[in-house]
Amino acid sequence: MGLNIKSASVVFPAAEGRPPVEALRGIDLAIAEGDFMVALGASGCGKSTLLNLIAGFLSPSSGEILLDGQPVTGPGADRSVVFQKHALLPWLNVIENVAFGLKMQGVAEAKRLAIAEEYVKLLGLDGFQKSPVYRLSGGMQQRVGIARALTCDPKVLLMDEPLGALDALTREKAQELILRIWNDTGKSVFFITHSVEEALFMGTKLIVMSPRPGRISHRFDLPFSRRVLAGEPARKVKASPEFIQLREEVLGIIFADEEEAA
Repeated sequence: MGLNIKSASVVFPAAEGRPPVEALRGIDLAIAEGDFMVALGASGCGKSTLLNLIAGFLSPSSGEILLDGQPVTGPGADRSVVFQKHALLPWLNVIENVAFGLKMQGVAEAKRLAIAEEYVKLLGLDGFQKSPVYRLSGGMQQRVGIARALTCDPKVLLMDEPLGALDALTREKAQELILRIWNDTGKSVFFITHSVEEALFMGTKLIVMSPRPGRISHRFDLPFSRRVLAGEPARKVKASPEFIQLREEVLGIIFADEEEAA
């Protein structure tokens, strides 16, 4: 059944003499099982607010959010979040960080470590199980964060600019890694980025959001990630005429929205 957002709006109340802020207005969105949905838009368009609604960190001022037909009323193990900053626990090693969510759920130690071991290997971290996370590179730390999010077997993986802090080369490698994991696990993904190229490369579906109040202004179906998973080199895909044409179209939409909001 997947995730369904119906006419969701968010208004933050007045504070410190400032008027109320309408962050989102009338969001309608369906994320089917196995979709890789990417949200793109200028700063202040409500991307993170939308992710926080799906995660259950915020409640809509109006409208509703349903996961497999059930209302989302708060955080839950059926949704895991990967943040831009990995938010790892520095006093725990890799395997302990990956297993931490299961520990909080009361899963027995032997079982949670066995599950964590599977995802450590899936993320290419085998051999680093006992390593302190503060000794790892930024890219490896982010892999630990993704592994931790996957151990709880969520229905939806929420990713809030998870690659934004990485250098260009590491970021490209991480993009392909995330695509392979998504393909292997069949998870639904909601992914936020500020990079148009990253959005087009990774998603199966793209929403472009307009500035405050955040609304979905454009929707696109994307073929590029499937081409990469089918074996076409990533750089060839990104250099293809159809990729470049769509990149320029989406950039034009975002630039126009920013000028209108200025």
